[in-house]
Amino acid sequence: MTARRPLWKTVLGVVLTALMLFPVYWLVNVSLTQTSDLRSDPPHWFPWEPTFEGYQAVFGQQLPALGTSLLVGFGCVVLTLVIAAPAGYALALLNLRGGRTLNFLLLVAQMVPAVVMAMGFYAVYNSLGLLNTVGGLIVADSTIAVPFGVLLFTAFMSGIPRELLQAARVDGAGAWRTFWSVVLPVSRNSALTVSLFAFLWAWSDFIFASTLNRNGDLVPITLGIYNYIGNNTTQWNAIMATAVVASVPAAVLLVVAQRHVAAGVTAGAVKD
Repeated sequence: MTARRPLWKTVLGVVLTALMLFPVYWLVNVSLTQTSDLRSDPPHWFPWEPTFEGYQAVFGQQLPALGTSLLVGFGCVVLTLVIAAPAGYALALLNLRGGRTLNFLLLVAQMVPAVVMAMGFYAVYNSLGLLNTVGGLIVADSTIAVPFGVLLFTAFMSGIPRELLQAARVDGAGAWRTFWSVVLPVSRNSALTVSLFAFLWAWSDFIFASTLNRNGDLVPITLGIYNYIGNNTTQWNAIMATAVVASVPAAVLLVVAQRHVAAGVTAGAVKD
């Protein structure tokens, strides 16, 4: 018989959940608040007279920015997988010389502040003519996701039974055929996890976007939100409405992929 959970634990869980979700509620609340009521004291805890002018601004002005963010996000996912999956395979299963050193360098790369990397990218992109381009932004965002992806793929692929690889070799498969036909299919959860995190990093990026693509014809949604902030007036309901709409794709992806993400993050943590 399953033991009943104490009431105080349930109450504590509800309270903590409410506290964590309160910023989300306030986001929606402000997005529906009249402009004249935004500076009310005390603030309006509920939009008694809701307005949709913020959402009208989003769908009237920010759809191109949302499309650009989707393009950058999916481009970052593709580039990350193309680089990280073979690199993880090589580090985990091909016994490369210097593999430990490379793993250490990947960990160090994740500790470099994004603003420092953005300054370096600006100098390089200025010389190559890649400033204010979507392709340049995809490459920059991928530099955050690739080290994480390589480390995650390495951890998972290290736990793949060697019997599978030996059977593939007996059948005449080379290194690339083994990777494509054997290793990659069983690494699905890790691939989905890397894809999700790569997309979320690119989707929420502001530092690279504001440094490398501020004057581009196609700007991501993070810069679209920033454009609502002015010296004299700030359109808070439009900002919050844009944030609500922009959070929908990320929330949907997390809900859909949560089971695969949980399996992918813990992959390689326990070895038989």
